[in-house]
Formats: sequence, C-alpha cells, structure tokens
Amino acid sequence: MTNVTIFAKVNDDLTAVDTYGNDITDTIPLHSRKRANANGNALKMIHTTTGKTQWRDADMSEYDALLAVAVPPKKVDNMKNELENDIVEFLKDCGKLKPSHLIMDSLKWRYLMRSVLRGKNVMMTGPSGCGKTLAAQTIASVLDGRKFFYFNVGATQDPRSTLIGNTHYSKEKGTFVAEALFVKAIQTPNAIVLLDELTRGHADAWNILMTVLDENQRYLRIDEMPDTPTIKVARGVTFIATANIGAEYTATRVLDRAMLDRFASVVEMEPLDKSDEVTLLQMSYPEVNFGDLNAIAEIADHTRKQVKSEDPKVTTSISSRMTVEMAGLLNDGFTLSEASEACIFPFYSSAGGNDSERTYMRQLVQKYFVDPNNTKETPWDGVLAVDTPV
Repeated sequence: MTNVTIFAKVNDDLTAVDTYGNDITDTIPLHSRKRANANGNALKMIHTTTGKTQWRDADMSEYDALLAVAVPPKKVDNMKNELENDIVEFLKDCGKLKPSHLIMDSLKWRYLMRSVLRGKNVMMTGPSGCGKTLAAQTIASVLDGRKFFYFNVGATQDPRSTLIGNTHYSKEKGTFVAEALFVKAIQTPNAIVLLDELTRGHADAWNILMTVLDENQRYLRIDEMPDTPTIKVARGVTFIATANIGAEYTATRVLDRAMLDRFASVVEMEPLDKSDEVTLLQMSYPEVNFGDLNAIAEIADHTRKQVKSEDPKVTTSISSRMTVEMAGLLNDGFTLSEASEACIFPFYSSAGGNDSERTYMRQLVQKYFVDPNNTKETPWDGVLAVDTPV
C-alpha cells in the first residue's frame, strides 16, 4: 500500500480541510484538531511503523506550499479507506483495553466499543447494579479525547429543565432560555452521552429525546412554537442509554418500538456468576477474608437463581453494587451480620411474618455467620440449591 501524506488546516470552529478543499473533519480526532488550532499549526497525517495513522502538528507553511501545486488525486478516498481499516483492526484487539475491574463479556465490550467509534446509539439493558453505567464510563475513559456526560433521565422530575433549560426574563434580554448542560453535551463533537435509567423517564423526556436520538434528524427543539430554532447534534456524538427491564422494576416504562428504533443495537448485561462475583470482590477489597467474600457471592448468586425459579422465595436479587458495598463494610470492620442489616434485609419485605421474604433472607444469611468456636472460614461449606428449603 502506498503511503499518502495528507496535510490539513484546522479552522476556528474546529472543522478541518485538506489542501484540495475537502472537509476531512470526521477523519481527525478532536483532540488533535484542538491542539493544532491552539498552536496555530497545520496537521500532517503520518504512518507509524505498525501501519497505523497518526495526526501530528506541522508548520502552516507546509500546508500553504501544497495549496499552489495541488492536483486533486483520490487521496481523500485512500485516507478514508486506511482509517476504515484501522477501525476494523482496532475492534479486533480492543479487548486489551478492557480494564480488569470491569467484569464484562468481551463480545459485548466490542459491541459497545464499535457503537461509540461509529457514532451509533446503543441501549444497555439489565438488572440494577450489573455494571451498565460502569461500562459506559469505562469506554469514555479508554478512548482519548472523548468527553463524557451523564444524565439520569429516570431521576428528573422536570425533563425540560434537565434537557433544554429554564426560561427567564430580563429587561436587557427579554425572554431567553438558560441552556441546560445537556445542550452543551450534544454540541460537543465525539462526546459520549449516557442517558441513565431511560425506562424510568417521564413521558416528556421521551418526547424531547425523540428527534435527538433519530439518526435522520439529530436535533433538539427548544420550543414547540413555530419558527423556534433547533440545535443540531454535533458530529460523532454517541448516546448510550441504560434500561432496567424485568418484573421487579415496577416503576419502569415499557420501551415502545419508536424509542427502541432510535438505537442501532442492544447490549444485554447479565448479573455476574459466582466465580466472577468473587473476582470482582477480591479486586475491590483484597484484604477482606476470602471466605467472607465467597459467602457474599454465594448469597447473591442464590437470590439471582431464586428470582428465575418457577416458585421463587424472593422476587428481588442482590446486585453486584450491593455485594461490593457489603465487602466494603467488612473491610471497615463490620461483620457479615452487620453488613447484611444495611445492604440486604431492607430490600426484602417483612410482610407475611415467618413466611416473608425478609425472614427467608435472614435464615439464608444465618448459614454464613462465623462461629467464634469454629476455625473454618465460613461455618457452612455446602452449595445451596435453588429449591433448598431454608
């Protein structure tokens, strides 16, 4: 393959053009454009020894010199093909970028990474505390130059204020809108915007987001009045939405087809199995006794199997967020019994007395309480089956 040298000029609005006047903004990382613009330099595409391409600062005189002798070849097409190949090769090896603390299936990590690189909206579904938000934050942290914005759609009671802004009046300005952070987020090129708990969102939030998420529209309407200006979504912005789906999430809304169609793919996140749960807890709190961490993982695993059983004794499972918090309490000197009082029992109903979910959970956890006269790490070393009576 012939290596083609490409020079680019970065304008004040951070768009970039080559020496033939072609807009090549999308092929140059935002951080490279910002750097060149701040330093008053041009950019030069070079090929590394590994076959990758990089954009480095160059003197503007080099760019200007090429303007006079430019003969429009198919350089831009060649460059786009090379960058396309780079993306494909990058996706093959992107598993190496997944940090050890993120316990996530490698294929799902690649799906998520691909969505961000291609600017495709992606929906992440799964129970609370299974790592959806962490996965989105991690993607942003490993991709250099990507700004990350977080919005809890399910928590806002005033969608217009959160997603658009508030209307004010002053004698100097008259009526004006003080824009919300969301407006800045969607105007940030290549940003990653996390829409957390979308299924808990107000209907007004969904209505506002419809045009923003639609790949054929990609704009935010400030007001429903005629001739109201709209705000375009910047190039490369990726929206990642999280959704809690399941019978135990009673306050959630069912995602209709129109909203689902706004997302190119859906990544289903599953609760960790016992082995991965123990690994996560050990990485989070390596000083805590292994037997205690194993006990926490087994209790959580039991509840997850119960929820899926034909005759469940409990209707809510223990999330990884809960197990990590329990391990943290043990790390700070609390006992398993004391940690359970804060992280497990309050989430289970006491209705029904001895037949209640809370009673069931107390009996289950009791099996793991350490006996001072017992030298074993945990007093119970069996495997609790899903249908084992307690």
